[in-house]
Parts: sequence; C-alpha cells; structure tokens
Amino acid sequence: MKVLISGGGTGGHVFPAIAIADALKEIIPGSDILFVGARGKLEMEKVPKAGYPIKGLWISGLQRSLTIRNLLFPVKVIYSVCVAFWITLKFRPDVAVGVGGYASGPVLFASAILGIPTLIQEQNSYAGLTNKLLARWAKRVCVAYEGMEKFFNPQKIVITGNPVRKDITRIHELEGRKVKAVQGFDPELPLVMVSGGSLGARTINRAIAAGESRPTLLHGYNLLWQVGKLYYTEYSASKVASMKNVSTVAFIEDMTAAYSMADLVVCRAGALTIAELTLIGKPAILIPSPNVSEDHQTSNAMALVSEGAAIMVKDSEAIDQLLPIIKELLGDEEKRKKLANAAYGMAKIDAARLIAEEVIKTGRR
Repeated sequence: MKVLISGGGTGGHVFPAIAIADALKEIIPGSDILFVGARGKLEMEKVPKAGYPIKGLWISGLQRSLTIRNLLFPVKVIYSVCVAFWITLKFRPDVAVGVGGYASGPVLFASAILGIPTLIQEQNSYAGLTNKLLARWAKRVCVAYEGMEKFFNPQKIVITGNPVRKDITRIHELEGRKVKAVQGFDPELPLVMVSGGSLGARTINRAIAAGESRPTLLHGYNLLWQVGKLYYTEYSASKVASMKNVSTVAFIEDMTAAYSMADLVVCRAGALTIAELTLIGKPAILIPSPNVSEDHQTSNAMALVSEGAAIMVKDSEAIDQLLPIIKELLGDEEKRKKLANAAYGMAKIDAARLIAEEVIKTGRR
C-alpha cells in the first residue's frame, strides 16, 4: 500500500504522523510511505530520523502582524500546490493523509483533485481552518474529542484519539523513585515537571522565576524546569535556577524518564501533550497558550477540566497563581490521584493503530 502523509510544523503534528506511519508498517509491513512537509520545519529533521523519506514544500503560514513576508504567501501557496501535484502524480499513492500544518493544504488539495482518497487527522478539540476547508473532500476525519460534528460532516467522523510517540508508553516500565535518584533528585520528595515546549513559554518561565520573591513556594519538592531553547540563557542565570532542588534545562531529551519522575506536570495544552498526559495518567496544571489560532488550546484544556482530569490556569493569571496552586496540589495527594485517574480514564491507548486502520479502509477502492 502506498501512503502519502502531509503536514507538520510542530511536534504536535510531526510525532503523531510518525506514529501513524509506524502503525501502518506494523499492519502492512510492505507499506510504501512518503512524507511531505514544509522546508525548514521540524519534520524535515525528525521524519528521516524515524526512517521515512520526506519531500519539502516552500510553504508557511500568514503572519499575524503586518509584514512584507505576507506578500510572499500567495506565491508560496501557488508554488506549493504545483509541487504537490507533481509529487502526488509521481508517487501515485493509494491514499493521502493530512495531519495538520502548512503542507497539509497543498497536498490534500492536489490529491483530492486527482481523485485520490483523503483522510484528515484533527488533533484539537477546535478544528483548524485548513482542516475545515479540506474536510469537504475527505473520505474520513479522525478526531480526538467528542462534539466535532460542529466542524465536520458527522458521517465522516471517527473518534480515534491522538497517537503519541512509542517511547512514552514505556513509562509504566520505570520506577519514578529510582529515576529521580539517577537524575540527581531527592527520591523522597515529589517532583514537579514544568515545560513550555521545546522553544519555551515566556509566561510559564516568568511564573516560576517569580518564586525568587516567594521562595517558600518552591520548598519541599524537586523542580525539573524546561525553560526552552529561546529562554535558556535568561532563566538559567536566575536565582530560582540556582536553588538546590531545581534543575533547569533548555530541553528535556528523555520525556519518558521525566514523566516517570513527575508527581505533577505543568505545561501548555497542545493536543499531543494532552494525549500524553492521559495515556500516562498524570495530574496536570494546564496553561493554554493565548497565541494559537481560535484559542484551541483552551478548548483542549477544558475537555480535561470538564472531566475532572486537570486544573487550568489562564495565561494572564499564571504569574500570580501558578506557584500557590502547585504548592496546594502537592499538599493534597488525594486530589492528585483523582486528577490522574480521571486523565487516564480519557486515554485512547490504540489511537495510532485505529487511525492506521482507517487509512487502510480509506485507501481501498
């Protein structure tokens, strides 16, 4: 079976796409899979590392602010659509899959025009504009949340959940206390993992750094603080970073080990992060990013909050509220257990395989 997978831009799109490809290979070992992404984006590095070929399109999104770069947007779209037609005609896939991101639009549009069955995977609880436009041609739309009928034809919707990286599923093989000791943390103390993503989140970093003036809110637990590559120089030199119980890193290389140690997670509310939190069953404080389209991270977070599976703090309130809430939750083990159990109850363990099966069905003629 020949499958064309398009999209990327962030880990939230790239890693689920790779998980789907891996599941397809497990079901049909001889599958021929080709990725199409955006030049200069994360997928151009991660997909080849995962063992799959990828083609790059000269495509990017519109900038929110007025900039000369927006003048190139229509040129990039027309060029990318033409290249997408050429790639599709040459590869001749049985089915085309879009996981969201800049490259999905041109590739799924070209595939639909050429009569190739298409499938969309929508990770968020609020559908993106590109997927809403492409859905009219899609044979199936795989979603992670209930209530997506307001965006897509209900006859096309299949609830599958969001696939996650294979290594995350190893967390249950690890013992958190032992991993803490190996990583240099006090195994007798709880650990809070804070992450704003690979680049970092300024508001979350400022909220943790605010502990400089309220040090008692940082006592009594370990803190693994991923500040992000953009902010490492600034925050690694902070007073909070110099505390004995705090480990400040630009990027967490082994997320499985980090999750195994964590008694509480503080993070944004991207779709992949939400899927990981439910799969591993960890209590979390979610701080949705206000800088995303249609404020979809708030919708993602509320899907958990409404089920008693997470705590949400608004980005605008995080600097004042985050550390007190962390301290409160660490003192309430019963509440953390309830959050963790509710989160795990929402997990879609076989998401990648379910989507792969839908891809195979869609490609049958």
